[in-house]
Amino acid sequence: MKSIKTILSFVIVLSVVSAASAQKPYIPDTASAGELKVSEMMRLIDGNYVDGPDMEKMSTEAIKAMLKALDPHSTYIPAKDVQRANEGLQGNFEGIGVAFQIVSDTIVVQQVIEGGPSEKVGIMLGDKIISIDGINATGDSAKNDFVFRHLRGKKGTVVVVDILRQGTVYNFHIVRDKIPIYSIDTYFMANDSVGYIRLIRFARTSVQEFEKAVKALKKQGMTALMLDLRGNAGGYLDIAYGMGNEFLERGQLVVYQEGRRTPRQNYRATGRGVWRKGRLVVLIDEGSASASEIVSGAVQDWDRGTLVGRRSFGKGLVQRMFPLEDGGQVRLTTARYYTPSGRCIQRSYDQGDAAYHQDVNNRYKHGELVNADSIRFTDTVVYKTFGGRIVHGGGGIMPDVFVPMDTMRLTDYFISLRGKGLLNSFPLQWADQHRKDAVVADFETYLRNYDSFGLDSLLAAAALEKGVVRDEEKEAAEPERTAHSDHYLHLLLKAQVAKDLFGSEYYYKVMREVDDGYQKALELLR
Repeated sequence: MKSIKTILSFVIVLSVVSAASAQKPYIPDTASAGELKVSEMMRLIDGNYVDGPDMEKMSTEAIKAMLKALDPHSTYIPAKDVQRANEGLQGNFEGIGVAFQIVSDTIVVQQVIEGGPSEKVGIMLGDKIISIDGINATGDSAKNDFVFRHLRGKKGTVVVVDILRQGTVYNFHIVRDKIPIYSIDTYFMANDSVGYIRLIRFARTSVQEFEKAVKALKKQGMTALMLDLRGNAGGYLDIAYGMGNEFLERGQLVVYQEGRRTPRQNYRATGRGVWRKGRLVVLIDEGSASASEIVSGAVQDWDRGTLVGRRSFGKGLVQRMFPLEDGGQVRLTTARYYTPSGRCIQRSYDQGDAAYHQDVNNRYKHGELVNADSIRFTDTVVYKTFGGRIVHGGGGIMPDVFVPMDTMRLTDYFISLRGKGLLNSFPLQWADQHRKDAVVADFETYLRNYDSFGLDSLLAAAALEKGVVRDEEKEAAEPERTAHSDHYLHLLLKAQVAKDLFGSEYYYKVMREVDDGYQKALELLR
């Protein structure tokens, strides 16, 4: 009957976890009718079902069903998945310190973490992992889950890998260690005065990473900052507050949260932020959610900077983590958060999970991603910024300057190349074959010599081998679209190879030429 106890415990937990701000769980004096009904059903099945029921499976499915009846962001995490689910927000994991990509059934090292275990023993960019602890790691074994299960492990344990490097097999004994997961994947000077920082998640180390990046860019002459939150799905509420604090003056409200059992809690700036005065543009899009929207909302409501891009995702719910007896966890929504002007930007989920998660696709179909006039907000209440500008709630943060999605680049040929994986695999293979060549000795040398490599033609040949053929008749009928897409493809190929040779910073340094949001932000900051 242990499984029955597990689900009964969880029913009680559902009544407990909403009391977030009091830090003491709310426990009802008596069981509700719903709790009694669930326990009665579990006992009935256990005692009378024709076969021996899998009570553990039933309890798991019951938990999922209960959470599904609440909102799209209340979720259950089984014990076996807890570590991986949380490590991206914790800022580290235990492993060997490489990022990889699977190309043609082979695990290829795409990044070696600086100072990590793999760098210390001599693992290099482009190395192919062909076995792990004597187990073949190519062919059918070359799957993400296989790599995670065999390369990750407790700090201090040893894993033995065989590496194929330019035709020679090398054997490495690697001692696993704590591996940092960085929140900022790149930062650099966009010009003599404008700095660029791309924040990809809100994790435990995000504020420290941001302050370090700002300090480095200030030394290079930064007087204006471009903060890129596009595609950033969020993270911890307190880290979002910490990031918002970097831009506001002492006493200014960054965000507040409130729920049925969560009294209002205000988060105000301390006045010790590192970028309280300099000019600021924040880039957002439909992938910017949660913590990204907290920061964006605070910047907008206080007229602290300019938001550039497209309407954000629209997640205004706050989750707390609650452990279960079996080691699993529940992320349960306990409050809503509100921007300084009082906006809750959570979009409706009344139509169910499927419709909720299809919202971005529906925005594309309705033309919102290319035309700001197509945008509709569900909250009809008018909110105003500190400076008196009208802003909206109920469906995300609307930027101050709208930048439409570039759909011209998405020709049939481009989509086919992407679908076949060639836009990732081909650049990596070329970089692996040429990374020792003098013509790619460094980034500047690479740029000077790039046009002589003939990569566009080589990609076209590789595409033919995969059955990707250009529709010449259709392309001739759309010459402007075809030329636009081909130019984007040319730069994307150049950027991907640069990333594989030198790191992600160089990808953005190439792609900024055709990044409309980036160019608009730069124009405003000039």
